[in-house]
Amino acid sequence: MKKYKRAITYGTFDLFHVGHLRLLKRIAALAEELYVVVSSDEFNSLKGKKCVIPFEERAEIIESLACVTKVLREDNWEQKISDVKNNHCDLFVMGDDWTGKFDFLKDYCDVIYLPRTPRISTTDIKNYIKN
Repeated sequence: MKKYKRAITYGTFDLFHVGHLRLLKRIAALAEELYVVVSSDEFNSLKGKKCVIPFEERAEIIESLACVTKVLREDNWEQKISDVKNNHCDLFVMGDDWTGKFDFLKDYCDVIYLPRTPRISTTDIKNYIKN
């Protein structure tokens, strides 16, 4: 498989779990550098999501991972093209639950959708805690 210079991915990363870690490690294996864009609390609110962990702490967790080169902040849906261009990313990666949603970025870089880790999600964890 082709080795890319710089991969970029996006996520909320609330209640960080092994599924997040495994996905980030798989993305990092595809490129020399991995940029991770973490959704801000304000952006999550616009999407109807409420995080347990505040943005600054979620970003700190992601930044501490050896496989992550740089953490950026996501404030809106529209910033993806400028993020890819401004950070010279040649690969955009998301989980396969987003398949096809970011194909418009193929004009700027390669786009790959990777399978999620089975049987684990932040939503499932939140539901388990609630019940």
